[in-house]
Amino acid sequence: MSSPHDFDFFHGDWEVRHRRRTDFLDPACEWDEFPSTSRCRPLFDGAANVDEIDMPYLSAKGATLRLFDRETEQWSLSWASSVTGTLFPPVLGRFEGGRGEFYGDDTYAGKEVRVRFVWSGVSPTAARWEQAFSVDGGESWLTNWTMDFTRPSGTPGV
Repeated sequence: MSSPHDFDFFHGDWEVRHRRRTDFLDPACEWDEFPSTSRCRPLFDGAANVDEIDMPYLSAKGATLRLFDRETEQWSLSWASSVTGTLFPPVLGRFEGGRGEFYGDDTYAGKEVRVRFVWSGVSPTAARWEQAFSVDGGESWLTNWTMDFTRPSGTPGV
């Protein structure tokens, strides 16, 4: 069962190792790999948080606002990019058994896509996030971005 404290593990500073496809819809394309840093802070006594990720390799920053809906016991995750200055459509979902799955709809390169975010391997010192797109309504998925989070040496969470 999901709770307002599912993302408590994420509060604080992180070092991030990215791996992303150069074309999010092409399974044969190359992968880019690059580092970044991230900082997450809690809001609403843990039932919300905001993080900012600094990605010099992409000359970009990003931010995610996560809000827990106590009535539906679901999280909504909304991503914003410094490159576009826009807030992307949210993904909705929950944690079960230590794994968080979140789904939404968006467009990429003029195509309608179903979006899936997965949080796994969650611990106080590490976590993994991955993004996948589906162009067939969720029948098949192509993972196009992963982020492996680790705590900087000697840095506890918030």
